[in-house]
Amino acid sequence: MTIEPAQINTRQRILDEAQAIISRRGYTAVGISEFLKQAQVPKGSFYHWFSSKDAFGVAVIENYFTGYLRDVDEIVAQPASGADRLFNYWQLFYEMQSFENCLGKCLVVKLGAEVADLSESMRLALIEGTNNVVDRIERMIRDGIDDGSLTAIDEPRDTARTLYDSWIGASVLAKIARDPRPLDLAMQMTRERLR
Repeated sequence: MTIEPAQINTRQRILDEAQAIISRRGYTAVGISEFLKQAQVPKGSFYHWFSSKDAFGVAVIENYFTGYLRDVDEIVAQPASGADRLFNYWQLFYEMQSFENCLGKCLVVKLGAEVADLSESMRLALIEGTNNVVDRIERMIRDGIDDGSLTAIDEPRDTARTLYDSWIGASVLAKIARDPRPLDLAMQMTRERLR
């Protein structure tokens, strides 16, 4: 079966609208009909695009990471030192998570605890996506070590994972408090760890 460009656009519109709604309200609180209504797609066509709500959730997560990783890859490709690129990434992360009174835009923060126990396929999609983010952070750390802009770090992969996990935790706390101070502390800790 050949998928026409208009069909791809319809599927993408559904995913984009769903991502916007989920980032505000979560996954389980919203029914399929609301996603379709927002995307202006007939209700009966959902199963044309997605085999189940679970498959839809995986597609939303994959769509989110595609866009997010594209933004991170632009930072990775900047003609700057590894340290500068890394801190440009953390600044982007900070801005995303301090958005609208710290409600944030990160689906990892929004969905991590919500779907981890409900959907194995969505949990695995989150793992794959976060591992891809950590890959990029590790690369920037290694580039910084190589160009001398970062001090030697014993295990760049472990450092990348620890920093990312810390920022995710800070994002959750900022969201709870509606205050960016946990993100400020994450930035301070990151600078101390890497400089």
